[in-house]
Amino acid sequence: MKVVVAIDSLKGSLSSLEAGNAIKTGIQRVMPDAEVCVRPLADGGEGTVDALVSGLHGAYRTAAVSDPLGREISANYGILPNGTAVIEMAAASGLPLLSPAERNPLHTTTYGTGIQIAHALSQGFRRFIIGLGGSATCDAGIGMLAALGYQFFDSQGNLIPHPCGKQLGEVHRIDASHAHAALSQTTFIVACDVNNPLHGKQGAAHIFAPQKGANAQEVKLLDNGLQHIGRLFDATVQKAISMTPGSGAAGGMGAALLTYLNATLTSGSRLVLETIGFEKALSGAQLVITGEGHSDAQTLMGKLPFGVLNVARKHRVPVILMSGSITHRQQLLDAGFQAAIAITPPHQPLAEAILPDQARLNLINAVKKLSEG
Repeated sequence: MKVVVAIDSLKGSLSSLEAGNAIKTGIQRVMPDAEVCVRPLADGGEGTVDALVSGLHGAYRTAAVSDPLGREISANYGILPNGTAVIEMAAASGLPLLSPAERNPLHTTTYGTGIQIAHALSQGFRRFIIGLGGSATCDAGIGMLAALGYQFFDSQGNLIPHPCGKQLGEVHRIDASHAHAALSQTTFIVACDVNNPLHGKQGAAHIFAPQKGANAQEVKLLDNGLQHIGRLFDATVQKAISMTPGSGAAGGMGAALLTYLNATLTSGSRLVLETIGFEKALSGAQLVITGEGHSDAQTLMGKLPFGVLNVARKHRVPVILMSGSITHRQQLLDAGFQAAIAITPPHQPLAEAILPDQARLNLINAVKKLSEG
């Protein structure tokens, strides 16, 4: 029997590969002769680099970058066998890099992500996958652009060297004449699973900035800044980039990538599934096991397990959902999952359940119970 395991990371606990290998251990204990194929997954956020590098036997590179507040850190990015550089924003511009007290998108910048891109360009890479999930920023990507040589000037002609969210409204002119020369020969594919515009009630500030530490007054200030910079972006390409679905992703990073790097935005989950060859892995499979930290009705709105289900259904391979916790079970079953299993025992505290060793044990035990019943 061939089983394909393709589970998202259990955030704060196990990576996608670690969770998949735990399920593999459980399967091999109850079915020693089973062929188990583990395919790590991610949706463009944290874990995307690891999923693609491990899934395709790529390699890692390390760059000295700056975190969202400008402090020097080291950040990894991936290199795939076909020469594609994979960068996830979370590595240099991510929310987990800041303490709760430090989180405020008025002051954070995507400059470090720009340094990562520049480092990969200096290594000769000309094809990029950029994952936009998990950012701590709302600077419309102008910090990233500054690291790549774009210059931002205020109304007095003064250079804004390391622009951040609170300076969006100060930008009067954008000069692209000093942009990194290699950008014109470079392709950017952006993994993005949100459709929000740059500004407005459904834009980057109103929808995402509160999660990054902004209060109501700061959200309004950021949205005004995004409207202002959006007009400059739109004028640059003579298109309404700021209203393009996905332009508001990662605090407006999508808009900068669309405007200045000629990027293509695509679904992060679909991109990863296609890049790792998930559909090919289904050849000869009798079962797929997928999952995530928590599954509910929102899983059916484009999350990774639903993407796995849609691909497997085309090949008539049944899919079992195995997640940390489950709500709306009947909706998940009605959508096509063969079973929906919560791996965490009913009375186990969350603080205990997310411990890596405990999470591994819970996955192994869930497979055992599945085989018994």
